[in-house]
Amino acid sequence: MADYRKMWEELGMDVDLHDQLCAVLPQAFGDVFLSQENRPDSMDYYNMVVADIHGIRPAELIEHQKKGGKVFGTFCVYVPDEIVFAADAIATGLCGGSQFWVPGGEKVLPANTCPLIKASVGARLDRTCPFFRIADMFIGETTCDGKKKAWEILSKDVPLHVMDLPQMKRAKDIRAWAEEIETFKNVVEKFTGNEVTAEKLAESITLINNKRKALERLYNLRKNENLPISGCDVLLISQIAFYDDPVRFTQMTNKLCDELDQRVKDGVSVVPAGTKRIMLTGTPLAIPNWKLHNIVETSGAAIVCEEMCTGTRYFENLVDESKTTLEDQYMALAERYMKINCACFTPNEGRIDDILRLAREYKVDGIIDVNLKFCNLYDTEGYFVEKAMKEAGIPVLGIETDYTDSDAGQLRTRISAFIEMLDNK
Repeated sequence: MADYRKMWEELGMDVDLHDQLCAVLPQAFGDVFLSQENRPDSMDYYNMVVADIHGIRPAELIEHQKKGGKVFGTFCVYVPDEIVFAADAIATGLCGGSQFWVPGGEKVLPANTCPLIKASVGARLDRTCPFFRIADMFIGETTCDGKKKAWEILSKDVPLHVMDLPQMKRAKDIRAWAEEIETFKNVVEKFTGNEVTAEKLAESITLINNKRKALERLYNLRKNENLPISGCDVLLISQIAFYDDPVRFTQMTNKLCDELDQRVKDGVSVVPAGTKRIMLTGTPLAIPNWKLHNIVETSGAAIVCEEMCTGTRYFENLVDESKTTLEDQYMALAERYMKINCACFTPNEGRIDDILRLAREYKVDGIIDVNLKFCNLYDTEGYFVEKAMKEAGIPVLGIETDYTDSDAGQLRTRISAFIEMLDNK
């Protein structure tokens, strides 16, 4: 990593504690990613991004602030980045995926809170992540009770706006979300001092749609029998999508897809013929949570799809670009975002439909339903997921885990047995 120590000190970070995180990340990244064989050459870009994960992009965000711009930190795929970019501001994802940040969160949160929430709060309060220090305002949302109370704690330390996400998907709920988006627009305008016009919002909608198209193109390439890229690498790309510059990310991901297109034509695969194809579904895997992908793909199977927020939920469905008034654009945004099938909704049959559809499209042999500990929403919904998959004749394995490595051996045993069962079918 380059020397960004002065930048971190000026951000008020606990640099000595942060050094401990920087010391272990290269080894972890090397073990999971650089140890892979036959990786696409275009993965060099994403390797570089992670090598300077707390340097390159944070420095760009600070430069934006020096020019008078604002940075908004978001925690959820329901927050419309389009509004932020339309105000000449930058949106960056903030969810934490490392056990390193969990103890900081447990200083103010119950231990039986999900690790994603604890890590996100700990990253801010322990001052060990530059993204959490740089953001001028955090944008929360009401997707779960744990988050709602965490926002109250974070709001004492940083400006925070909470979007009230409806819990059902009736017509009136979609209209209510459109109103929340308009309120969010007003907050962003006031905070930045920049007006969000219909023209600027249209440009921003196209900007984010283009990123979604690049990710969809990447995922579609995984539908091939010859798998041109590993699940680990695609997970990394999906995680980087949350905070990288959207124009650059779109360009680099399309460049990668050009290489993968050629690999498919040439019959190049990163796994042997007959390797079992696995889909993960469930709670999001925030960076640097690579544990499950690594275990699955070093146990003889390949992950070909993620029905997760760090997966298909992030990019599926585009915002209608034909709308020319702000009111119509709010509704177009609301309609697109309300198609995301998070377990916070009731009823949520749409998610079951998504999993079944994706299982067919990606020709999966089995599904692993992943639940982060203490996430009651996905844990409870796992009952319906596993029931529906069994009725459809799709083998499914339910897993509960957290960010620690203490269960890695047990997980490997269970996952290996699941893959062996698929091989014997």
